[in-house]
Amino acid sequence: MISLGNIPSDYEQKYSEDVRYEETGSNARVWRTYLDESVVFDMNMVEQLRDSVDVLLVFAGLFSAVVTSFVAQTYQSLQVDYVQMSASLLFELVAVQRALASGSSVESVPLSPFSPDATFIPATIDVWVNGLWFTSLALSLTTALVAVLVKQWLHHYTSLPSGTPQERSHVRQYRYMGFQRWNVPMITGLLPVLMHASLALFFAGLSVFLYPLRTRSFLLHVGCYG
Repeated sequence: MISLGNIPSDYEQKYSEDVRYEETGSNARVWRTYLDESVVFDMNMVEQLRDSVDVLLVFAGLFSAVVTSFVAQTYQSLQVDYVQMSASLLFELVAVQRALASGSSVESVPLSPFSPDATFIPATIDVWVNGLWFTSLALSLTTALVAVLVKQWLHHYTSLPSGTPQERSHVRQYRYMGFQRWNVPMITGLLPVLMHASLALFFAGLSVFLYPLRTRSFLLHVGCYG
């Protein structure tokens, strides 16, 4: 009597007795029994992994889209703002013209802090915010990529091989050994860790982003996630 999952099964009644000296032949009962037992084992294992991967894949995709929308706005602070530079220089030009019209000294006109030849250095807070959010986005996309690879591994693992029961048993065992050698269950278990790290970096960047405002939103954010 052998248990098929949670259901006991008598393979001596299910499969006919092997011919003498052919107990390990290509169509022997031992191979068919092995295949029946492995199907139940594989179904339970793959179903658990697939459910976990599906949830993470959807969440990682949505979260990556959210982070991308933030990064698309903040990365511009790492470059020269030519619109602001043009406005500042234009304001300085108007001030010079007013000074000339009123007979005042041009030297009294304050110089614009912007210059086309000046070396642009982004603010430290902008560097931190973009660094945290770009890293968060990279981890989120990595999670999505690995999740897709795991789904491909699971699909290949559960595909039905052809051949005799003995050949199919060998193929299944070969796949299972490869599955364990490549640590697919462990990789799947690490995906939530990557996603949590991505979330933590995003919220850290959001705290830095809101810090200069010092508003109730910042205090509420720090209170919730600090």
